[in-house]
Amino acid sequence: MKKPGIFFCIFLSVMTCLGGSSSEFDSEKAGFAIKFKEEVSPYRMMSTFVLPGQRLILEAVSKNPGKIYHLLHDQGRVVSQKKNSWEWVAPELPGLCMLRIMEEDAADEIRLNVFVMVPFSQLEGEYLEGYRIGKYPAIPLNMISRYKMPQGFVRVTEENEGTFLSPHFKLRQFLCKQSGSYPKFIVLKERLLLKLELILEKVNEAGYRARTFNILSGYRTPFYNHAIGNVKFSRHLYGGAADIFIDDDPADDMMDDLNGDGRTDYKDAMVFHRLIEDMYGKSWYSLFIGGLAYYKRTSAHGPFVHVDTRGYRARWNN
Repeated sequence: MKKPGIFFCIFLSVMTCLGGSSSEFDSEKAGFAIKFKEEVSPYRMMSTFVLPGQRLILEAVSKNPGKIYHLLHDQGRVVSQKKNSWEWVAPELPGLCMLRIMEEDAADEIRLNVFVMVPFSQLEGEYLEGYRIGKYPAIPLNMISRYKMPQGFVRVTEENEGTFLSPHFKLRQFLCKQSGSYPKFIVLKERLLLKLELILEKVNEAGYRARTFNILSGYRTPFYNHAIGNVKFSRHLYGGAADIFIDDDPADDMMDDLNGDGRTDYKDAMVFHRLIEDMYGKSWYSLFIGGLAYYKRTSAHGPFVHVDTRGYRARWNN
């Protein structure tokens, strides 16, 4: 008998590892998962990012090998397919495509938003359609592939910024904080979305109400990152980091009082930090290893926690 691959094993673990979530919180997981690029997502909605004309291989992964799934698409074309797997080609123009992977009896489905990016090659100096990106480091940090220049950028407009990327996170939440008119552009990694959804489920399972996270900083252009004096190879430049805090009770752009002492300070960030740290070492969390740090309150911002998907463990505090 063929042994299940690592993606299938992780899928089974993720589907069951956080079963005790708050009754008010719906993780919005389907009864199956989809595998694409190097990711597996069990969520009824997820997003991925491709270049014009790029081929995307999709596979429906189920606990029941007898299940049959179909792919529906509004743009692009399917060039090959086997049982529960497809090769889809993106259209040549940037924009948003919707793919639906559906059970044969239409009892369950997953929607995959595919953002066709504007290629990096369309940058004119430091600008893309009038929006200042800045300059990415020409040589990756220690020649690590995660620090290569991005292949493209997602165009964000007033019309699409409210698009859900995953069940609980919208496109606008990851925009760089720099000033400028639309269109704006971001880089974002699918694994960061998956990690944030996992953390959100853990938070609710632990009894802290959170419908989403307030993202203090998601994507940063190299221009903005340099302007605020951050490190040259920040994971924010590559769409793989987010500075987040729980902001649900009340929603006031400040970390909630998680430890119940009547104040909002670094101790609340430590509570949040500890919830995330507790997931490390679990087999189902192995793909999401990265940086983790908590930051104290300052005159410019409240306390928050930094998470990223750099692929190795890194810890610091400020």
